[in-house]
Amino acid sequence: MTKLNKSVAQQSAPKPLKKKRKGVSLSSKKARAGWFFVAPFAIGMIVIYLPMIFNALQYSFNSLTPKTSGMQLNFVGLKYYREALFDDPNYYQTLIGGIRQLVFDIPTIVIFSLFMAVLLNQKMFGRAAFRAIFFLPVITATGIIAEMDNINTLLRLHESGEGIETGANTSDGIANIITEADVSRLFSGMRFGSIDLIGYITVAINNIYNIINRSGVQMLIFLAGLQSISPEVYESCNIDGATAWETFWKITFPMVSPMILVNLVYTVIDSFTASNNSVMQVIASRFGQGEFSLSSAMAWIYFLVVVVVVAVFGLVASTYVFYQRRD
Repeated sequence: MTKLNKSVAQQSAPKPLKKKRKGVSLSSKKARAGWFFVAPFAIGMIVIYLPMIFNALQYSFNSLTPKTSGMQLNFVGLKYYREALFDDPNYYQTLIGGIRQLVFDIPTIVIFSLFMAVLLNQKMFGRAAFRAIFFLPVITATGIIAEMDNINTLLRLHESGEGIETGANTSDGIANIITEADVSRLFSGMRFGSIDLIGYITVAINNIYNIINRSGVQMLIFLAGLQSISPEVYESCNIDGATAWETFWKITFPMVSPMILVNLVYTVIDSFTASNNSVMQVIASRFGQGEFSLSSAMAWIYFLVVVVVVAVFGLVASTYVFYQRRD
């Protein structure tokens, strides 16, 4: 009986549950997917770009002597860096002018792209078509279409203000849309800003074509940020009686502030590396003249300036960025 009772007890006793194997979390899966998409760029960076970057850095510290077997490097230290900064006034003046233009362009492009993104995020007829129209310059500014524009004689004549009946042939090219006197008369009764602010507005209006062309990607990023805001937040604001102005500054602006930081960094890099950038043109002309070491030194100085400007914009903007907690 004892053996029978033991066997019955063993059969009736609950079997220990097997420990389930813990699966991969969703965040880990997203991280792996991210590495999968970044892999082509990372491989290309290591295989193609890193050797070229190393060669450019090496050339900037050496003078090059052509030989049948290649280039002979003679170490000269910071000679070409000093020549670029102190002996070449064209490069130094162009670099300072590019930085000044950047200080003007960045806020204008970011503010305009945020304004247009807020408008294009509203429910209206033909919203998708309007979004495509504003993003179209990004597509036309690259690839074959950009090359066609570069050789377009009609476009060059229009930009220079010559050969075609423009009505006026000013020294600055295309006649300005408005002047500072027009803006001053417009705001004369409003006590609006100073002369510097009026000049800033004047330049922004006259440069509206380039601003629109360079704001497509920023609009797309802002639209993604605006669409990530829950509609329930806006419904609660309407229930509380908040105006559209208050809703923008209290809800919309803080929620898209991370996108503002991203667009600031993107716009700085895009402005510095554009093909029509005056500093890039100076470096390319030196390289075309066979001054490889000097052009490499100029490129590295320019790269350091870009890094400093991006760091300053990033540090200043990151202090005002609002990050929503997900826990």
